[in-house]
Amino acid sequence: MSVKYNAPVVLSYAFLSVLVLLLSQTLLPFLTREWFVSPGRGNFFLTDIRSWAGLITHVVGHAGWNHLISNFSIILLIGPILEETYGSLSLVVMILITALVTGIINALVFPAALLGASGVVFMMILLVSFTNFNRGEIPLTFILVLLLYLGREFLNSFSSNNISEFAHIAGGFCGSLFGFFRPER
Repeated sequence: MSVKYNAPVVLSYAFLSVLVLLLSQTLLPFLTREWFVSPGRGNFFLTDIRSWAGLITHVVGHAGWNHLISNFSIILLIGPILEETYGSLSLVVMILITALVTGIINALVFPAALLGASGVVFMMILLVSFTNFNRGEIPLTFILVLLLYLGREFLNSFSSNNISEFAHIAGGFCGSLFGFFRPER
C-alpha cells in the first residue's frame, strides 16, 4: 500500500497555506500582512503590486493555526471530491475566481483587510451540493445547504465580530453559479 497525492490542487493549496503561515510566524513576520491580505476600502493603491496581488493571495494567508485548520478541515474533506468531479484545472479556476470576487468586493466595500480561505470553503460547500444532479433540476440538498449555511452567515452579518460573513456569502454565490453552469469534465 502506498500514499497517493490524490488531489494535487487541494493538497498543494493546503501545503502552500501552511508554509505561508509557518514563515509568517517564524522567519518572515511581515509576510502575511504584506502579501496575503486583500486591502480594505481606502487601502487599495493602484500603483502598489501588493494591493493587486492581495486580491487573489488573501485566500492563502491565515491569522493563525486555528483559522487555517478550521478552513482546511473542510477544504481537505470536500475538495478532493470536487477535484475528481470537475478536474484540477477547473477547480483552480474556480478558486481563483472566488478569490478575485471576494477580494474585489472587500477592496471596494469593506474597511477591514481580508484574509483566509473561508470564501473558498463556502464556494466548495455550495458546489459540492451539485455533484449529483441532472440538468434542469435544482437539488434539494443545494436549497437546504443554501438556507443553512448562507442563511446563518446573513444573520451573523448583523453582529459585531472579526469574521467576514460577506466573503462566505460571496463564496457561496460563486459556488452556486459554478454548480448551475456545471464546468465538470
